[in-house]
Amino acid sequence: MPTPEPVPFSTVLRTASSEEHAAAEHSSFMSHLLGGRLGIEAYADLTGQLWYVYRALEGRAEQLAEHPLTGPFMDRALLRTAAIEADLAHLRGPHWRDGLAPLPATAAYVARVEELAADWPGGYLAHHYTRYLGDLSGGQIIRGVAEKTWGFERKGDGVRFYVFEEVGNPAAFKRAYREKLDAAGLAMDEMERRRVVEECKRAFVLNGAIFHDLDARYPLSA
Repeated sequence: MPTPEPVPFSTVLRTASSEEHAAAEHSSFMSHLLGGRLGIEAYADLTGQLWYVYRALEGRAEQLAEHPLTGPFMDRALLRTAAIEADLAHLRGPHWRDGLAPLPATAAYVARVEELAADWPGGYLAHHYTRYLGDLSGGQIIRGVAEKTWGFERKGDGVRFYVFEEVGNPAAFKRAYREKLDAAGLAMDEMERRRVVEECKRAFVLNGAIFHDLDARYPLSA
């Protein structure tokens, strides 16, 4: 009998984390936000929390670009921090940093990403995949809802975080990203692949914890 083809690593990551992904995606906060039942303050709050996350993800981009595992993924077209800052200036005004503080779940998420960026590239990659491919996929639903609900100009201020101006063909970009994941998986031994899968699941849990903290901040989500 022929030896079966190994399951692509991108498929392993997606299927293994599907339960955690669904739990985060269908949290009360996100359900109410996407349903148009929360005000623009909640949307601005989410954006502010994401600012902390992306500063952590992108803070060591130059160093990670030199690593053989993470280097192929360090594409400047993905960088989001400047776009988030433009959105926050639009949502909160020029002094948007005043009064902005990370929620406990956000602080925990940031600490984990910073730890991985410094010490374990494979674990960092799990978070990179979780966030950026999510932004290119489900994040576009959030963008559309925000534009419709609060009247933001299409792909303009307020939703720039979700607009990847340097990604000409998102479908092709995501396909190429998954191919890089598959190649990265082939370069890992079985134990490392399992560790990365577990970290991917943890990434979704950490994202979901931010939504849980935001639930507590807005009565409608309680």
